[in-house]
Amino acid sequence: MPPIGIFGGTFDPIHFGHLRLAEEMAAALGLSRVLFMPAGQPPHREAPRIAAAHRLEMVRRAIAENPLFAVDAREVQRAQPSYTVESLTALRDELGPDQPLWLLLGADAFLGLASWHHWQRLFGLANIAVVTRPGAQLLQPDAMQEPLKSEVLNRQVADHTAAGPAGSVWFQHMTPLEISATAIRDILGQQGSVRYLLPDTVLNYIYEHQLYLQT
Repeated sequence: MPPIGIFGGTFDPIHFGHLRLAEEMAAALGLSRVLFMPAGQPPHREAPRIAAAHRLEMVRRAIAENPLFAVDAREVQRAQPSYTVESLTALRDELGPDQPLWLLLGADAFLGLASWHHWQRLFGLANIAVVTRPGAQLLQPDAMQEPLKSEVLNRQVADHTAAGPAGSVWFQHMTPLEISATAIRDILGQQGSVRYLLPDTVLNYIYEHQLYLQT
Protein backbone atom coordinates (compact mmCIF):
# COMPACT_ATOMS: atom_id res chain seq x y z
CA MET A 1 0.00 0.00 0.00
CA PRO A 2 1.25 3.54 -0.69
CA PRO A 3 3.07 5.20 2.21
CA ILE A 4 1.76 8.15 4.21
CA GLY A 5 3.92 11.04 5.40
CA ILE A 6 3.62 12.79 8.77
CA PHE A 7 4.93 16.33 8.99
CA GLY A 8 4.82 17.90 12.44
CA GLY A 9 5.86 21.32 13.65
CA THR A 10 4.66 24.47 15.31
CA PHE A 11 3.95 26.11 11.91
CA ASP A 12 4.23 29.51 13.58
CA PRO A 13 3.41 30.47 10.84
CA ILE A 14 3.40 27.91 8.04
CA HIS A 15 5.33 29.15 4.97
CA PHE A 16 6.51 28.10 1.52
CA GLY A 17 9.55 26.30 2.95
CA HIS A 18 7.23 23.91 4.80
CA LEU A 19 5.01 23.42 1.80
CA ARG A 20 7.87 22.81 -0.60
CA LEU A 21 9.43 20.26 1.77
CA ALA A 22 6.17 18.32 1.91
CA GLU A 23 5.70 18.51 -1.86
CA GLU A 24 9.21 17.27 -2.66
CA MET A 25 9.06 14.48 -0.09
CA ALA A 26 5.67 13.35 -1.35
CA ALA A 27 7.14 13.02 -4.85
CA ALA A 28 10.39 11.40 -3.72
CA LEU A 29 8.75 8.81 -1.46
CA GLY A 30 5.60 8.23 -3.52
CA LEU A 31 3.40 9.32 -0.62
CA SER A 32 -0.34 8.95 -1.03
CA ARG A 33 -0.82 11.88 1.35
CA VAL A 34 1.03 14.08 3.80
CA LEU A 35 -0.54 14.72 7.19
CA PHE A 36 0.38 18.13 8.58
CA MET A 37 0.32 17.77 12.37
CA PRO A 38 0.59 21.16 14.13
CA ALA A 39 1.97 20.94 17.66
CA GLY A 40 -0.23 22.00 20.54
CA GLN A 41 2.20 22.38 23.45
CA PRO A 42 5.60 21.24 22.14
CA PRO A 43 7.74 20.01 25.07
CA HIS A 44 11.11 20.44 23.31
CA ARG A 45 11.03 24.18 22.68
CA GLU A 46 9.53 27.42 23.94
CA ALA A 47 5.80 27.91 23.54
CA PRO A 48 4.70 29.01 20.06
CA ARG A 49 4.09 32.72 19.60
CA ILE A 50 0.50 32.21 18.42
CA ALA A 51 -2.29 30.08 19.89
CA ALA A 52 -2.77 26.59 18.51
CA ALA A 53 -6.19 27.34 17.02
CA HIS A 54 -4.73 30.10 14.82
CA ARG A 55 -1.78 27.96 13.73
CA LEU A 56 -4.12 25.10 12.86
CA GLU A 57 -6.34 27.36 10.76
CA MET A 58 -3.32 28.81 8.93
CA VAL A 59 -2.21 25.27 8.02
CA ARG A 60 -5.70 24.43 6.79
CA ARG A 61 -5.75 27.49 4.56
CA ALA A 62 -2.22 26.91 3.27
CA ILE A 63 -2.85 23.33 2.12
CA ALA A 64 -6.48 23.66 0.99
CA GLU A 65 -5.74 23.44 -2.73
CA ASN A 66 -3.36 20.47 -2.61
CA PRO A 67 -5.22 17.11 -2.69
CA LEU A 68 -2.12 15.31 -1.34
CA PHE A 69 -2.11 17.34 1.86
CA ALA A 70 -4.36 16.93 4.90
CA VAL A 71 -4.46 18.25 8.46
CA ASP A 72 -4.23 16.04 11.54
CA ALA A 73 -5.34 18.12 14.52
CA ARG A 74 -4.81 15.56 17.30
CA GLU A 75 -1.91 17.41 18.96
CA VAL A 76 -3.73 20.73 18.96
CA GLN A 77 -6.75 19.04 20.53
CA ARG A 78 -4.68 17.41 23.27
CA ALA A 79 -4.68 19.21 26.62
CA GLN A 80 -1.26 17.82 27.59
CA PRO A 81 2.12 18.50 25.94
CA SER A 82 2.44 17.02 22.44
CA TYR A 83 4.80 14.05 22.18
CA THR A 84 5.48 12.68 18.71
CA VAL A 85 5.73 9.11 19.99
CA GLU A 86 2.19 9.32 21.40
CA SER A 87 0.79 10.78 18.19
CA LEU A 88 2.44 8.10 16.07
CA THR A 89 1.24 5.38 18.42
CA ALA A 90 -2.34 6.58 18.02
CA LEU A 91 -1.95 6.88 14.25
CA ARG A 92 -0.43 3.39 14.02
CA ASP A 93 -3.35 1.98 16.01
CA GLU A 94 -5.77 3.60 13.58
CA LEU A 95 -4.01 2.55 10.37
CA GLY A 96 -2.74 -0.90 11.35
CA PRO A 97 0.73 -2.48 11.40
CA ASP A 98 1.14 -2.84 7.63
CA GLN A 99 0.66 0.80 6.61
CA PRO A 100 4.04 2.32 5.68
CA LEU A 101 4.54 5.62 7.52
CA TRP A 102 7.29 8.20 7.00
CA LEU A 103 7.99 10.81 9.64
CA LEU A 104 9.41 13.84 7.80
CA LEU A 105 12.14 15.66 9.73
CA GLY A 106 14.47 18.51 8.93
CA ALA A 107 18.17 18.06 9.64
CA ASP A 108 18.18 20.12 12.85
CA ALA A 109 15.25 18.21 14.31
CA PHE A 110 16.82 14.88 13.41
CA LEU A 111 20.17 15.73 15.00
CA GLY A 112 18.30 16.48 18.24
CA LEU A 113 16.21 13.32 18.07
CA ALA A 114 17.93 11.63 21.01
CA SER A 115 16.50 14.31 23.33
CA TRP A 116 12.89 13.47 22.37
CA HIS A 117 10.51 11.61 24.66
CA HIS A 118 10.97 7.83 24.17
CA TRP A 119 12.72 8.60 20.89
CA GLN A 120 13.88 5.05 20.15
CA ARG A 121 10.26 3.88 20.07
CA LEU A 122 9.73 6.09 17.01
CA PHE A 123 11.55 3.56 14.83
CA GLY A 124 8.99 0.90 15.68
CA LEU A 125 6.18 3.19 14.63
CA ALA A 126 7.43 4.83 11.41
CA ASN A 127 10.29 5.23 9.02
CA ILE A 128 12.16 8.52 9.27
CA ALA A 129 12.93 10.63 6.22
CA VAL A 130 15.54 13.30 6.90
CA VAL A 131 15.48 16.34 4.64
CA THR A 132 18.92 17.75 3.85
CA ARG A 133 20.35 20.46 1.66
CA PRO A 134 22.67 19.48 -1.21
CA GLY A 135 26.28 19.41 -0.03
CA ALA A 136 25.43 19.17 3.65
CA GLN A 137 28.07 17.22 5.55
CA LEU A 138 26.77 17.32 9.12
CA LEU A 139 24.43 14.39 8.53
CA GLN A 140 27.16 11.90 7.72
CA PRO A 141 26.78 9.08 10.27
CA ASP A 142 30.43 9.37 11.36
CA ALA A 143 29.78 12.98 12.42
CA MET A 144 26.86 12.05 14.66
CA GLN A 145 27.05 11.39 18.35
CA GLU A 146 25.93 8.21 20.05
CA PRO A 147 23.33 6.81 20.46
CA LEU A 148 21.88 8.39 17.31
CA LYS A 149 24.87 7.28 15.24
CA SER A 150 24.24 3.61 15.98
CA GLU A 151 20.57 3.89 15.11
CA VAL A 152 21.40 5.50 11.77
CA LEU A 153 24.07 2.95 10.89
CA ASN A 154 21.69 0.10 11.69
CA ARG A 155 18.66 1.55 9.93
CA GLN A 156 19.80 3.70 7.00
CA VAL A 157 18.63 2.49 3.60
CA ALA A 158 20.02 3.58 0.25
CA ASP A 159 16.65 3.17 -1.47
CA HIS A 160 13.39 4.13 0.23
CA THR A 161 11.57 1.36 -1.62
CA ALA A 162 13.52 -1.13 0.51
CA ALA A 163 11.83 0.19 3.66
CA GLY A 164 8.97 -1.61 5.35
CA PRO A 165 6.13 -0.06 7.35
CA ALA A 166 8.60 1.30 9.94
CA GLY A 167 12.19 1.17 11.15
CA SER A 168 14.25 2.68 8.32
CA VAL A 169 16.12 5.98 7.98
CA TRP A 170 16.49 7.66 4.61
CA PHE A 171 18.12 10.95 3.62
CA GLN A 172 16.75 13.14 0.85
CA HIS A 173 18.10 16.39 -0.56
CA MET A 174 15.58 19.12 -1.27
CA THR A 175 15.56 22.50 -2.96
CA PRO A 176 17.11 24.95 -0.48
CA LEU A 177 14.70 27.74 0.43
CA GLU A 178 16.06 30.21 2.95
CA ILE A 179 12.72 30.95 4.61
CA SER A 180 12.16 30.71 8.35
CA ALA A 181 9.16 31.30 10.58
CA THR A 182 11.40 33.29 12.94
CA ALA A 183 12.35 35.71 10.17
CA ILE A 184 8.73 36.05 9.09
CA ARG A 185 7.66 36.91 12.63
CA ASP A 186 10.46 39.45 12.95
CA ILE A 187 9.57 41.16 9.66
CA LEU A 188 5.89 41.32 10.55
CA GLY A 189 6.74 42.74 13.96
CA GLN A 190 8.62 45.54 12.22
CA GLN A 191 5.69 46.21 9.87
CA GLY A 192 7.62 44.81 6.90
CA SER A 193 6.40 42.80 3.92
CA VAL A 194 6.43 38.99 3.95
CA ARG A 195 4.56 38.58 0.69
CA TYR A 196 5.90 35.68 -1.40
CA LEU A 197 7.32 33.99 1.72
CA LEU A 198 4.00 32.35 2.56
CA PRO A 199 0.65 31.79 0.82
CA ASP A 200 -1.65 34.78 0.41
CA THR A 201 -4.39 32.87 2.25
CA VAL A 202 -2.13 32.67 5.29
CA LEU A 203 -1.02 36.28 5.00
CA ASN A 204 -4.62 37.46 4.75
CA TYR A 205 -5.45 35.47 7.89
CA ILE A 206 -2.52 37.03 9.73
CA TYR A 207 -3.71 40.54 8.92
CA GLU A 208 -7.34 39.68 9.60
CA HIS A 209 -6.46 38.55 13.14
CA GLN A 210 -3.54 40.96 13.70
CA LEU A 211 -1.06 38.15 14.37
CA TYR A 212 2.67 38.79 14.84
CA LEU A 213 2.21 42.50 14.12
CA GLN A 214 3.65 43.66 17.42
CA THR A 215 7.14 42.80 18.65
